[in-house]
Amino acid sequence: MNAASSSTAAKQKVVRLAFWSIVVALVVLGLKAFAWWITGSVALYSDALESIVNVVTAIAALWAIRISHMPADRDHQHGHHKAEYFAAVLEGAMIIVAALLIMSQVFRTLSNPGPLEQPWEGLAVNGFAAVLNAVWAFVLIRQGRSAKSPALEADGHHLMTDVMTSVGVIAGLVLAVLTGWTILDPLLAALVAVNILVQGWKIMGESLSGLMDKAVPIEDNLHIRDIISANSKGALEVHDLKTRTAGRATFIEFHLIVDGDMPVRESHVICDRIEDALRAEIPSVRVLIHVEPDDEAKLPPGTSAVPFA
Repeated sequence: MNAASSSTAAKQKVVRLAFWSIVVALVVLGLKAFAWWITGSVALYSDALESIVNVVTAIAALWAIRISHMPADRDHQHGHHKAEYFAAVLEGAMIIVAALLIMSQVFRTLSNPGPLEQPWEGLAVNGFAAVLNAVWAFVLIRQGRSAKSPALEADGHHLMTDVMTSVGVIAGLVLAVLTGWTILDPLLAALVAVNILVQGWKIMGESLSGLMDKAVPIEDNLHIRDIISANSKGALEVHDLKTRTAGRATFIEFHLIVDGDMPVRESHVICDRIEDALRAEIPSVRVLIHVEPDDEAKLPPGTSAVPFA
């Protein structure tokens, strides 16, 4: 399979996962809404409200993924990779809105908490929805990391948070039913709101880091340097190595120092060899190499040169 076919297959897989996320989110929303309807529990209401957020953000993720896989054009010459970060930011913002709506319902219920109707039936339905969410969250996180899709991975982490809050809500409501402490219902909803508020802030922070051209992790940076060093025969050193990530794409640029008398064609061969090695190891990489003769090389302030063996 050539690079173009591989890229197309990866795009289709990610888009397919994003579409099924909408389907799963709608099913889970229906189950949780039914559980809330038959019990009247404000805690289950908070769980259902978060599922509305899941539906909206799943739709946004599908849109962003489609945009991010569009080829570069005249107005976006580096591609559309950052579109997925906008979906993740939207998801964080929607989670925060959901938390505020839950808290407003909590304040209305705290003054007059009432007994739950058909609690065991409602908890069983909500439990099944939580299991479905857990399975799908695991799929999204694993596939999102594999495909370097921030939108899919953020959706998966949010669903896993949803699972954790659902488990907490179910456990708390079981205790409320067994003890008759109806005040536990709104208190659990308040805890859900605080938890998803924290998660929403975290998702937004991670996505904003991507929009700010955050560099690759240190272990990836060291791996990149090893690849360059192993494929730089004929060059003298490298300096001013810079990296940034944009969705599934990794951008790498650096200065390659060669002998001042080396022919252009020969230095070009070295660059091609390094670029091919990086592309073989790092999916969706973009490489920019600035070649400098050793007698005119200028080391930028604050950087260090790495000589090659």
